[in-house]
Amino acid sequence: MGSGVNNKYLPVVAMVILQFIYAGIALGTRTVLVGGMSPRVFVVYRQVMATLVILPVTYFSGRNSGLRSLSFRSFWLIFLASLIGVTLNQNLLYEGLYLVSSSIASAMANLLPALTFLMAALLRMESVNIGSWRGIAKIVGTVTCVSGAFTMALVKGTKLLNNEQKLPSSNSLLIGLGGGPDNTWILGCLLLFGSSLCWSLWLILQVPASASHPNHLSLSAWMCLMAALQSGAVTLFLEPNLAAWKLHSFFEFASTVYAGVMGSAVSFFVQAWCISRRGPLFSAMFTPLYTVITTILAAIILHESLYTGSLIGAIGVIIGLYIVLWGKAEEVATVNDAEGVTDPTPAEVEEEVKIHIINNNNESTDFEEPLLIISNSPSHF
Repeated sequence: MGSGVNNKYLPVVAMVILQFIYAGIALGTRTVLVGGMSPRVFVVYRQVMATLVILPVTYFSGRNSGLRSLSFRSFWLIFLASLIGVTLNQNLLYEGLYLVSSSIASAMANLLPALTFLMAALLRMESVNIGSWRGIAKIVGTVTCVSGAFTMALVKGTKLLNNEQKLPSSNSLLIGLGGGPDNTWILGCLLLFGSSLCWSLWLILQVPASASHPNHLSLSAWMCLMAALQSGAVTLFLEPNLAAWKLHSFFEFASTVYAGVMGSAVSFFVQAWCISRRGPLFSAMFTPLYTVITTILAAIILHESLYTGSLIGAIGVIIGLYIVLWGKAEEVATVNDAEGVTDPTPAEVEEEVKIHIINNNNESTDFEEPLLIISNSPSHF
């Protein structure tokens, strides 16, 4: 595909394009939600589209044996992971995205590596050496990320761009609990924070789920299917009016297809290709770029409000993310030097990349690719 110099920069170009894809998903979703589409219905259609994409891929890939057999332990692990990491996570995500803005939702996505590190440390899956710069960096980065997130939620400050958008109260089940614009803003930020917590817990659950059902392609297909059924059942209970399921425009249909296909199929292949050449750390470093792109486009296209408090908090989250990234990168380099580990072979990289297909069924993979990827591989944690 060109000279060696061009090939060197292809992963960079691919990751930049992927951030625009993620931004398009965020902006499209925000538009249809504000336009009147139910967040819960969008979750169902999103998962249905993802299932329709991944099931044929799994079946025709020659790795479909796992689709025909599922042990009792695997079933419940996948069911729990789907419930927490997809059904609950995406409902919280879209409710928060509707109540706040796409720019804030994209900034909150940078919390994922820090929250995953915190959960992994509490579960003794991640070592923390407070006597080393690496351990201190991970702790400081986590605290900075979380502090930035709370700053975004609690401190609006002076408005920099655009006017406040008035949302139709019928779209969200929780908007009536806010009691005012400021409280609604806080509620939306808390929902986004809860979504990140669920996604971090979902990553932790991949350890037993992957060990019990090591066919990752089949695991992803089962998870998409279960999430579609779970979110469908939840929405049928919360949306007794079947008229809420009706798509009112081609743009609503196109948004669900785009979120499902681009988020499940294209994003996986791009991420897998980049990781096979540069590793997961390289992928994680582009997460803040998604926040910048989304914020700029949201202000221009959707006329979303931008506040000084939100800007300062977002900067804090991004700084904290890079501190955690630095701490983790230094730790991996030190461990590899101590153990005499060399660069992985293509076969080893391919095996590591396989686990990333599990990320296909969640909008946080639409929004970001986390640093701390949990797997049953000895190279992680």
